[in-house]
Amino acid sequence: MAGMARRNVGNVGMESDVYGNGGDGDPYGNAPYSNGTYGTGPDGGAPSVRGHRHGSPRGRRTATATAAGVLAIAALAAGCGPQDPAADALKQPTAPAPATTATTAPAAPSPTEDGKADATTPTPTPTPTPTPTEPPTTPSPASPTPAPHPSTASPQPEVLMRTGSEGPRVRELQARLRQIGHFGRNPTGYYGTVTAEAVRSFQVKRGTEGTGETDAATWQKLRAMTRTPTADELDPPTERPVAKPDERCLTGRVLCISKKSRTLAWMIDGRVVSAMDVRFGSEYTPTREGEFKVFWKSRDHVSTLYDTPMPYALFFSGGQAVHYSADFAANGYAGASHGCVNVRDKKKVAALFDQVKNGDKVVIYW
Repeated sequence: MAGMARRNVGNVGMESDVYGNGGDGDPYGNAPYSNGTYGTGPDGGAPSVRGHRHGSPRGRRTATATAAGVLAIAALAAGCGPQDPAADALKQPTAPAPATTATTAPAAPSPTEDGKADATTPTPTPTPTPTPTEPPTTPSPASPTPAPHPSTASPQPEVLMRTGSEGPRVRELQARLRQIGHFGRNPTGYYGTVTAEAVRSFQVKRGTEGTGETDAATWQKLRAMTRTPTADELDPPTERPVAKPDERCLTGRVLCISKKSRTLAWMIDGRVVSAMDVRFGSEYTPTREGEFKVFWKSRDHVSTLYDTPMPYALFFSGGQAVHYSADFAANGYAGASHGCVNVRDKKKVAALFDQVKNGDKVVIYW
């Protein structure tokens, strides 16, 4: 019993440390079994019983008394030692076994603390009542997922070009819009506010929503109404269309300059050799109008009045000249000159400087 108490206390250790091993080498935390001696026989087995040699009643009584005394001593040896109330509590069942009407199986020997069977204390073991097994549940077939309803909203058309777009296709768009009167300048290849307004005008006139963005439907309609632009239409020499030349520009070598279209056309005998964008003086320093002649050429001129570079200067009236303007190239028409005719394309004005001669005509008109 003392050994059994120690084993039950070891089981308490198992509850407090399920996964960590308790004891010396015992994975469950149990104390090792105690293989005590149960008898007083020479080999530790059952005690020997000796009676009288003769079979007299007194001898039999003496033998019986002696055997009983030996059994009492064995019982005291098996239960000696202090009692452990906690161990006794652990040994007691927490609830009585349920009554059963089933036929009990033959009694099985209960194991002792060293794992051997004790034939002297058989304990009947009731046969448990079988628990009815629930029938397996058949899974119900999965409900089919309903097909999504098609959207009734019309798909948005793909946008091909919008404000901020740039490149050859934008240039083609502008050239086609110009063919039918919706874009009033030469193609630039940049989709800005002017191009967006031109597209919006085209859309509204064709009965579609005026978004200002060129979607696939707008682009298809525009292509159907126009022809493929020529190279000159796609990449003209100036930002703005060159104005119709003044009559004075139709003969000889002339720098034909239009304030209305803000363009300069270098013409020889009525034929345009080259053209470029120009800007003029402000309200307080206007560019003179009329017919003049080039009287001085200065390739690397610097204005002594304004201390401003005037490369490729072609003077035609006092201090006024046709020349390249870095400010015009950077800021466009946001600025103005002090009366000169500014050119923003440096390569073109350099070529013009090499072709123009002193005495060539200069015509400035509206």
